[in-house]
Amino acid sequence: MYYDKDADLSVIGARTIAVIGYGNQGSSQAQNMRDSGLEVIIGAKKGKGFDAAKEAGFEVLPIEQAAKKAEIVHILIPDEVQGKIYKESIAKNLDEGNAIMFSHGFNIRFKQIVPPENVDVIMVAPKGPGILVRQTYVDGFGTPALIAIDQNYSGKAKETALAIAKALGATRAGVLETSFAEETETDLFGEQVDLCGGSTELIKASFTTLVEAGYKPEIAYFETLHELKLITDLVQTGGIEYMWKMVSNTAEYGGRTRGKRIVDEHVKKNMKEILKEIQSGKFAKEWMDECEKGMPNLNKMREEESKIPVEKIGADLRKMFARK
Repeated sequence: MYYDKDADLSVIGARTIAVIGYGNQGSSQAQNMRDSGLEVIIGAKKGKGFDAAKEAGFEVLPIEQAAKKAEIVHILIPDEVQGKIYKESIAKNLDEGNAIMFSHGFNIRFKQIVPPENVDVIMVAPKGPGILVRQTYVDGFGTPALIAIDQNYSGKAKETALAIAKALGATRAGVLETSFAEETETDLFGEQVDLCGGSTELIKASFTTLVEAGYKPEIAYFETLHELKLITDLVQTGGIEYMWKMVSNTAEYGGRTRGKRIVDEHVKKNMKEILKEIQSGKFAKEWMDECEKGMPNLNKMREEESKIPVEKIGADLRKMFARK
């Protein structure tokens, strides 16, 4: 684990950092680095992000100009467009000894971006949403992060990554070293089987089970969705065993004895298959093909699932219980 004492901002020196994109992560990381004394410019297309960066006092340039002006190019636009933007606006503007940086390894791991051999390729990945990256920094702490080195042309790629992590506030909390492959594969796996995919399917299935059995949708919503955050907060605070200590004995016994019947060997087998799809590049190809076609399947799922009962009930209940 690396902390403030292990990182030196002087490694960056007078080098200019171009943050490409000014969305959730881009805006937060750019502001943190600037507040830490680094020279930061923004590369963005005309639009909401461009205007927001201007309003925040940054020098904002078209992406190709920002990439040409900077020595470190930090790509923080969505995964699905990084490869195209890199080829069109960034690749030809990289000089020998420059660094390109990411906060997720998808495009390097699955070769949507193939950098030249004469640049550093590094990753600094805060483990939290942009709003948290900014707020914890402003509060005097930081969000933990991962660093990874894919190419070390300069011989100082790791020192550069640690310096950026420090500028983000991450070394106040702690930084772990990983690889682009490990970060990408575990991140995708977590999103698909647990954090986003698995948890939402569990919520929908448990909600539907109660409603189909004749229970009120409002009661089902509280028991299967609303209280989930309370439990995950306990797990995050002190771990799984801490959570068991904080709930009733009845909840603990029921959860420990029945939980394994829900996530059984069949579910674990499905998880292994999903991991293989990630490792082989099958998922990445499927996702890039989906993007090429204009995301028809994703847009269809968004439309259909916005209308499911748990979403409608939840929207009504959240309005009723909102602070006046």
